[in-house]
Amino acid sequence: MRIVVDANVPAAEACFGELGEVVRLAGRDIDAHAVRDADALVVRSITRVDEALVAGSRLRFVGTCTIGTDHVDETALVRHGIDFANAPGCNAEAVVDYVLSSLLTLGERHDWCLTDRRVGIVGVGNVGGRLLTRLQDLGVECLACDPPRAQRQGASGFHDLETLIDACDVLCLHTPLVRDGPHATHHLLDARRIAELAPQTVLVNAGRGDCVDGQALRGRLAGPGDITAVLDVWEGEPAIDPALRDLAAIATPHVAGYSLDGKLRGTHAVYLALCHELGLPARIGLADLLPTPPLRRLELGGGLTPEEALRLCARAVFDVRRDHDRLLREQHRQGLARGFDACRANYPLRREFATLGIELGEGTEDLAPLLAGAGFQVAPG
Repeated sequence: MRIVVDANVPAAEACFGELGEVVRLAGRDIDAHAVRDADALVVRSITRVDEALVAGSRLRFVGTCTIGTDHVDETALVRHGIDFANAPGCNAEAVVDYVLSSLLTLGERHDWCLTDRRVGIVGVGNVGGRLLTRLQDLGVECLACDPPRAQRQGASGFHDLETLIDACDVLCLHTPLVRDGPHATHHLLDARRIAELAPQTVLVNAGRGDCVDGQALRGRLAGPGDITAVLDVWEGEPAIDPALRDLAAIATPHVAGYSLDGKLRGTHAVYLALCHELGLPARIGLADLLPTPPLRRLELGGGLTPEEALRLCARAVFDVRRDHDRLLREQHRQGLARGFDACRANYPLRREFATLGIELGEGTEDLAPLLAGAGFQVAPG
């Protein structure tokens, strides 16, 4: 059995090696020729899996180690009798860590506290739902917008997008990319809605780049300059708009979900699906793949405000400024498109908040609910 795997999929040999020959290729180099003699294909989000890729191949299975599936033409796979699997929820915790790290960083820059903000979350699926829970556990007031869920579950607890734009200090987008239909999300934030954002609004897009009209956002940022943008996803990746990148307060190369934990969950989910497809037992467990985190414990002493404690613990695990700076550096070295891909291909080790245990020293016990709400393991006092 020949299994073609994106070079950025970790632990591929450990998982798929027992099932057949593993052939690693860069995601953008996976083409029709590469998969013609493959039995299975394992990708991430940068490989477009469509009719042109799979026609004439002997593929029986395609798996993407990602939550999103908009890079996969599932209709084409069905037409060719190819089974498909993705990894829902695999990197959701990492994306939430990214959002919290970004907001804590902006709060420090602009002298405001996250817990004083009202956050609007657009899309409350795997990522948005977890973000909503963690923010509420932190005591942050949140409003949720998710028209498909509101339609299925009833409108209770949901608001329309205009309400979030009017009422929220922070707007976080976590929707899939849907181009057509009553709940289309392509340019969900179009020129009109971008113009309606109140001064001092923080816009965070860690969902899909095409959900925001990048040209309109660039105009708003370059004009009044009274809103702040955190952008991890972009139209036209990897050849993103350099002017928009320069105007974003935090600009990263589609790596919000790039924790080692999330990637390994994605690999393992696709491994389980392929084992099921082949009728074979799964011999590798997720625990077999996860290494010991480099920082397992942090002890806090007194003298920290709650916001300072949150920032300290977050940055001990993941500091979003590192990814922002790396994109800028790699652009200067290789050009923006190649630098964008290089950042993703050579992404450094990153773990999730949940891997860090916090010990609270004398007089800091009142921080326990806050830090646990943020996702850290808080040792009992």
